[in-house]
Amino acid sequence: MKDNSLDELFQDLLENESLFKNKEVLRPSYTPESLPHRSVQINNLATILVSALRGDTPSNILIYGKTGTGKTAVARHVGIELERKSDSLESPCVVLYMNCEVIDTQYRLLANLAKQFGQDVPMTGWPTDQVFLKFKEAIDTKDQVIIVILDEIDKLIKKGDDVLYNLSRINTELSRAKVSMIGISNDLKFTEFLDPRIKSSLGEEEIIFPPYDAEQISDILKQRAEIAYKDEVLDEMVIPLCAAFAAQEHGDARRALDLLRVAGELAERESKTQVKEEHVRYAQEKIEVDRIVEVVRTLPTQSKLTLYSVILLRDNGHRNVTTGEVYNIYRQSCNNVDMDILTQRRVTDLISELDMLGILNAVVVSKGRYGRTKEIVLSVPVESTRSVLLEDYRLNMLADFKPVITAQLQL
Repeated sequence: MKDNSLDELFQDLLENESLFKNKEVLRPSYTPESLPHRSVQINNLATILVSALRGDTPSNILIYGKTGTGKTAVARHVGIELERKSDSLESPCVVLYMNCEVIDTQYRLLANLAKQFGQDVPMTGWPTDQVFLKFKEAIDTKDQVIIVILDEIDKLIKKGDDVLYNLSRINTELSRAKVSMIGISNDLKFTEFLDPRIKSSLGEEEIIFPPYDAEQISDILKQRAEIAYKDEVLDEMVIPLCAAFAAQEHGDARRALDLLRVAGELAERESKTQVKEEHVRYAQEKIEVDRIVEVVRTLPTQSKLTLYSVILLRDNGHRNVTTGEVYNIYRQSCNNVDMDILTQRRVTDLISELDMLGILNAVVVSKGRYGRTKEIVLSVPVESTRSVLLEDYRLNMLADFKPVITAQLQL
C-alpha cells in the first residue's frame, strides 16, 4: 500500500531548492583535474611512470603519508593522464586501481585483476594459482604496460604477502606484457612485516606526502566549493573554519571536504539559503560522533564490556574512575552474562587501547604508598556510545542486571 504521507514528504523536500551544484566533488571518490600543493609529488610520480610510455617497465613505487594528504588523488590523477597520453602515442598503458580495504585477500585481488581483462573468474572456489595463471594469460596476449595501484596496501599484507610476492616477480613469467605496482599506505612501518625479497622489489622508489597546513587546505576547499556549491551560498567564515578544524587533524584534507559537505547538508535540512559557521560546528560534532560510533561498533566484545563498565561507573556518580574499580564491575558483568573473565593486567591493556583510539582518557597517577593506577575519563558522548554498545546482544543482557550492579556500586 502506498504511503501518502511519505510521498508528500519527499515531494516537499524536493521542492526545497538545493544549495549544491555538484555534491560529488566533495567526496573522496572524486578525482579533480588539478591538485593544489601537490605538484612536487605529481612530478615525482610522473617522472617514474613515463618509462611506461616508452614500453618499458616502471619501477615499483611506495607512497606514504597520513590520511587526507592527497596520496590516492595524486596516484589516480597521474594514472588517468598516463592512460590518456598512451592513447595518443598508441603505446598501450593500463592503470588499475584496487582498494585493499575492500579487496582484502589474495584471491579477491587476483580475481578482480583477471576480470579487468575479460576473464570469467568466480569470486571464490578456484585454487589461487589457477586465478593467477588466468590473469597472466589474459594480460600476455599483447605488448602493454599494466600499472596496478594498491591503495591501503597494508590492509592486504595483514592476510599474507604471497600476492605481493607473485606480482613482484610476474615480469619474469611474461613474454609480452609488463607489470608495475604502486602501493599506497598511511603506515610508514608496514614494510617491516614484509618478506625481505618483496620489500626490496616493492620499494624501488618511495614518495612521501607531507600533511597540508590550514592555508593549503583552504585553497583546496575553495577550488572544490566553486564546483560543488551554488554562488554566494557559503558564508565567508565557512571555508576558513573547515580548514582550521582539519589542520588540527594532522592536515587532513579529506576531513575538511567532509566538513564542507556535511555542513551544507545540515543547512539544507533546516531549509536555509546559506551555509554558516554554526553548520560547520554542527558538522564537526556529527562527523566525530559518527566516527566514534563506527569505532565502538567494531570493538571486540571484551573491549566493549570494559568500556561499558566505565559507563556504569559514570552513571553512578564516579567521574575519575580507577582501573581497579573498572575491573571489579567488568568481572561482575562477565559473571552475569557468562563470559570468560580476563586478568586485571589484560583489562588494563584494553583500557590503554581504548585510550589510543580516543574513546577514553587514561592518566597514570601515583597513590603514594598504595602504588600507581590509571584514572579514566570518557572522551566520547555517553548516550550515543551506550546505544552502540547495547546493539551487542551480550551487553544488552546486562540491562537486566543493572540494578544489581548499581546496588553493588553504592555499597
